[in-house]
Order: sequence, then structure tokens, then C-alpha cells
Amino acid sequence: MTPRAADRARFDRATAHLDAPVAIVDLDAFDANADDLVRRAAGKPIRVASKSVRCRALLERVLAREGFAGIMSFTLAESVWLARSGFEDVLLAYPSADRAGFAELAHDPKLAAAVTVMIDDPAQLRLIDEARDGGTEEIRVCLELDTSLRALGGRVRIGALRSPLRSPSQLADLARVVARRPGFRLVGIMAYEGHVAGVGDAVAGRPLRSRAIRLMQAAARRELAARRDAVVRAVRAVTPDLEFVNGGGTGSVQHTAAEDAVTEIAAGSGLYVPRLFDNYTSFSGRPAALFAQPVVRRPGVGVVTVLGGGYPASGAAGPDRLPVPYLPEGLRYDGQEGPGEVQTPLLGSPADDLLIGDKVWFRHAKAGELCERFEVLHLVSGDTVTETVPTYRGEGYTFL
Repeated sequence: MTPRAADRARFDRATAHLDAPVAIVDLDAFDANADDLVRRAAGKPIRVASKSVRCRALLERVLAREGFAGIMSFTLAESVWLARSGFEDVLLAYPSADRAGFAELAHDPKLAAAVTVMIDDPAQLRLIDEARDGGTEEIRVCLELDTSLRALGGRVRIGALRSPLRSPSQLADLARVVARRPGFRLVGIMAYEGHVAGVGDAVAGRPLRSRAIRLMQAAARRELAARRDAVVRAVRAVTPDLEFVNGGGTGSVQHTAAEDAVTEIAAGSGLYVPRLFDNYTSFSGRPAALFAQPVVRRPGVGVVTVLGGGYPASGAAGPDRLPVPYLPEGLRYDGQEGPGEVQTPLLGSPADDLLIGDKVWFRHAKAGELCERFEVLHLVSGDTVTETVPTYRGEGYTFL
């Protein structure tokens, strides 16, 4: 029996009492992935990206482990909810225009102490002040650095369109704006190198493309390390008591951790290891989050149809944003239909061994987005469901 076949047998036994659709997290894989992230971080704390987990119970589980500290959230409403739930260090990774949320922060000393908001423009400070509604609490803020790689004199940009702040002087200027503005305190800098951390460098069947990605990423790491160091020195000249400098992502943990200027690493997807993280030379993880759909039809030889399964991931549309049939091995989509909202045909010889009601296991393309489709996650250890916990959706929250 292959390792994947053994996993299928485990998951089927663990969930035999559950009707599909069903989502699980394999705790043995989840914990092993957490250990690997800590090893790669080499002593620097890992801030958990909540958008890649979207389950309070699993956030609590990983934060109880040595080597993890704090949450990186994705909306202000989520940040406030997490802080009210007892999480004491929540960094909002994106600027917000949630006026009601800012009013809550400005009126509640515990929330204001727990949540740090992201800015990259003085206009965001003005919006926060206008939203205070009489609240006087000091708002903790973090500056975001543009990490993109520029080539050919700036005519080519590689990296996400995020912050407009690129140079040490630009960040230092905004740091001075924060320092002069009552009601705010600058506590951190964030720089997420998505073109390194979120792009696999070993694309199956594409050796030339893979080499080009590795060359790009090596150049990007060198450029960013030097610029990030200069940025941190420039901002610390304005705000010497800066609390943290956050960088990285699952795909670049060990590289970012090696930079002296960085004090903590962000990671989250590496806990679940969705399919987008299969194509890296620097690490390999164990798929921990999966979902199963039930076989409901057998249209012919070598074909079964499962209920639903059309759960595309965010980003530029393409085949890499689709979930993949994982167990049993050897199933594939019908090229004319793909994964559908209400039914999904699957082709391949393993289909002939599947009966009506059997489970087919899938991996999502991205990590936490799976939780937008399910109200609970069944936590599996060995071949047993040890606990069933709600996702954000199961607790009544869909923040985006």
C-alpha cells in the first residue's frame, strides 16, 4: 500500500460515520508542518496568518506551540473579533476603511492594545481619525513596504501591487507623519515578498520556467534584504522603539529568517499545505487539510460523478486555482466540465472501483479558503476523529 493509499484508508475509517461533503484536518500532518516551519524559522517567532487557517481552535492549537507568537489577520472586523476572543497580539495585514471597526478600537483600551492596523498613506490616518466618534485610545500602526523586484530601470515589476512605499526615505517620511500625529503609535514594519514566498520554483514539466523562477527569486531576495535593512534603519532613526519587523511567508521562511533586520516571520499556508505549495525546492510539507465529496453517479466505464466540488481559489483564473482530486490516486477532471458547482465528473481507472456513496478526497488550491465552504472541520488523529471544531463560517462569520 502506498503512503497515499494508507492515508485514504485512514481518512475513510475516521469519517465512516460522516456523510460527505466533509472537511478534515489531519492533526499529525498539521503538527509536523508546524514543526517544520519552526525549524526553518531558526529561532525567530512565527506570526500565524489567520486567512490561511480560518478556524479559532486551530489558531489556538498552533499558538500554544513553542515558536509561534501572534496573529496576522485579514480584515479589521476579524481583528476585533479575535481580540475580543482573547488573542492579545493581532496584526492587520491590509489597510482598512472599516469606520465602525476603527471606532471600536478608539473606544476600547483592551482592543486598542491588542490590534495593530496597517497603513501606507497619510490618508488612512485621516480616515481613522474621522471614524473615532469621540474615542481617544491610541491606535497602533504598522507601515507596509513594497517588496516587488524592479528590473530594466523600473519598467518591469515582479511582485504584488500592494504598498506605494518603496524607499527608506518614503517609509521614514511616513514614520515622521505618524510620530507627529496625536492618537497614533508606530510599532512595526511589514514586508511580504509574495513573489518569493508564494511562487513555487519547481513547476512540474517546466524545467526552464522553474530555473527562471529560481533566478528571479534569488535576485529578489538579495535586493530586498539590502533594501529592507536600509528601510528598518531609516525608520528606527525616527522611531527607535519599533516593536517588530515582519517578513516572509511559507515559501521563504528560512531565507527571510536569515535577515538580521527581520524580527518575526509570517506563515500560515504551510500548516495546511494546499496544492499551490507542492512546487518548492526549499521545503516539502504534508497535506493536512482535505475535503471529500460523495460519489452520486456512475455515468459509464472509467467515470464517476461526485456532488459539488467546484471550489476555485482566489487569484488570476487558471487551472492552478482549482482543487485537485487527491484520493484515490489517478482521478482527473473532464476537460469539458472541470469541477462543477453542483456536480463534478471524474475520469480514470480508479473510478471503476468506486461505489455510490464512497468518498473522493480533494485538496484545495489555497489554504484557508476551504473554510469558506464548510461550517466545521473534523480533526483526525490516526484513523479517528478526535474533535469537530467550527470554522469562521461555522461561527457565523464570513469577513470577506
